[in-house]
Amino acid sequence: MALHSPLSALEPLIDNGKPRFGYFDDALSIINSHDFSFQNPFGEQRSSLARWLSHKEFQYFGGMSERYIFGCALANLAYVAMAFVYVYDIQHQKLWSRSWRSPLGVGFHFADNPCEGETRFKIPLIVDICLGYQKQPRQKTLLIQCKELTLEARMTEDNLEPMSICTRTGYNGWAYTAKSAGQPLFGFIKLHQEQSDLASIGAYGSLDFSTGFMRRETWWNWACSAGVVQRGDFTGQALGLNLSTGVNETSFSENCFWLGGICYPLAQTQFDFNQKNINEPWRIRTHDGVVNLQFSPLGMHREKVRAGLLNTHFRQLFGEFSGCIILNQQEICLDGLKGFVEDQYIKW
Repeated sequence: MALHSPLSALEPLIDNGKPRFGYFDDALSIINSHDFSFQNPFGEQRSSLARWLSHKEFQYFGGMSERYIFGCALANLAYVAMAFVYVYDIQHQKLWSRSWRSPLGVGFHFADNPCEGETRFKIPLIVDICLGYQKQPRQKTLLIQCKELTLEARMTEDNLEPMSICTRTGYNGWAYTAKSAGQPLFGFIKLHQEQSDLASIGAYGSLDFSTGFMRRETWWNWACSAGVVQRGDFTGQALGLNLSTGVNETSFSENCFWLGGICYPLAQTQFDFNQKNINEPWRIRTHDGVVNLQFSPLGMHREKVRAGLLNTHFRQLFGEFSGCIILNQQEICLDGLKGFVEDQYIKW
């Protein structure tokens, strides 16, 4: 990432029992969570059960175009695995959405790094989701098969600088995140027997790989967009955007945008929206004035769970961004570019 002195991504994340905090020059291929010395605030080793319950992992693959917007999330909370998929048909203003849970993660396998491997969530005769990570060629793939929906998407990353960061969470936890956005998608989406080619509809993608020993109770807001700049000084260039508040902010921030595959850091971000009427427009700004955006929702996928260890109120909205980002005193205009925002509370 520009303006930072990144750490080497060739070395393991955990060194002598402790995570290496900061920005990395690439996505990490060795996330040796088992070497982390998990202690309580008094320096005592925590139990194997506490370690098992405290380790969280989630991954997200999203796609944006003028025809469809889709999102797929997979989460491993040890005692339960969860997945959701939704597709919004912009032309017909129709939302298709499904969620699944698997106690103790039966039928679930998680990739242990964002460079190579496979995350799989499968319930026989109901759903089969496969999120793949490949080094050669460097790409991410998503395959979904369930009743009414078949989706195959591929996002290449040969000319992309990923955002790769590890931050402290709570007193002695950590979170590692690798994100990328602003690359075209290839493949197809088939919903209710209607099939569309992703490249033909101009679809662009985003990917989030997150893992670590995160806070037991936490929250965040998030914004993401990807596509081609339609107006202004950077017309025709591929853009990706990632903004967040509430998680990776301890000394280092995950806020960034991609232009032509180059990752540019951004300052802390403020999300202004009406929690009681979340479908009203959002305003999203960085503290230094570089980003000044409005988000207008088209629809929403939500999850609300109150069940023992897990309590969550999750709302991911999809819609359109307008406004601008300033780069070298020039404007990058997000003139109706599609994307997502998120309001999440979770106790896990």
